Amino acid sequence: MISLFHKPILVFGTKKQQLIQQVPSKHFIQMARSSLDEMSDSGAFIRTASTFRNIISRDPSSLFPAEAGRYHLYISYACPWASRCLSYLKIKGLDKVISFTSVKPKWERTKETDEHMGWIFPASNTEEPGAESDPLNGAKSIRELYELASTNYSGKYTVPVLWDKKLKTIVNNESSEIIRMFNTEFNDIAENTDLDLYPPHLQAQIDATNEWIYNGINNGVYKCGFAKKQGPYEEAVKQLYEALDKCEAILGRQRYICGSMLSEADIRLFVTLIRFDEVYVVHFKCNKKQLREYPNLFNYTKDIFQIPGMSSSVNMEHIKRHYYGSHPSINPFGIIPLGPDIDYSSPHDRERFST
Repeated sequence: MISLFHKPILVFGTKKQQLIQQVPSKHFIQMARSSLDEMSDSGAFIRTASTFRNIISRDPSSLFPAEAGRYHLYISYACPWASRCLSYLKIKGLDKVISFTSVKPKWERTKETDEHMGWIFPASNTEEPGAESDPLNGAKSIRELYELASTNYSGKYTVPVLWDKKLKTIVNNESSEIIRMFNTEFNDIAENTDLDLYPPHLQAQIDATNEWIYNGINNGVYKCGFAKKQGPYEEAVKQLYEALDKCEAILGRQRYICGSMLSEADIRLFVTLIRFDEVYVVHFKCNKKQLREYPNLFNYTKDIFQIPGMSSSVNMEHIKRHYYGSHPSINPFGIIPLGPDIDYSSPHDRERFST
């Protein structure tokens, strides 16, 4: 059973400043190196916590001050957690001050010396449309970035990775914290400074909404897809569709999930919804009901997709090639379904809630 208790390990520091990596203190006999390894004895999927948890601040005396050109975001278009960070980069107008690179969509061997499969950079910028070689460190894989940042790292090699070019290390790999930094800490240099996706008057509601959406939907689809026994799968499906039904009811009364304005909770929900019919219905066995059978949720997904900047964070070819090609225990032949090819740029009805 995975322990979520952590102890700090010093991986960089001076007398006055320390960069801390959080490393799990207890783990499986073989530490989970990807989400496919995160299983309990009951056959249920249990996601482990992220490890690098440092914060960029507007305070110029901070170890990680908000500076133009200093930080780089490594993502996969396939990964919903990484995609929500890219969404923020785009809609906040930060893509001119924070650069980003996407890996190849399909997992490959990260080293010749072991069997780990993970995120790989292409050998050149022309090898894989939408992906680029690592421009900063010449790394061949995301795994190499973790090993550059910490010689004793033993956790998963995940995206997103927020990298500090100056200190040559990982600042943070927890998407929920990265999007909060992008929301506020770069406002002095962001193009869209007026957009606040976590305003004070909505914070309690956003936090509560995030919790049930994460448990039931964001992580819920993974609990369905990665379950290895019928009981945990059925329980996860039940929770998933209860949460989707709840969203459908809420969105029948208001334009966004927390009311009349776009918020962080919408971006976090969207990254799962945009993958639902194309991937999760088939690959993760979430087939009780498709997104297109929920009128409010389906039109809501199109509404969010059409926010300026959002569509550029969605690469459906990468999404489908990753899921169907990187999980041989679920899809051993790597066959990618041809449909349904949904046009999320088509008209929606969400303006009916506009004042």
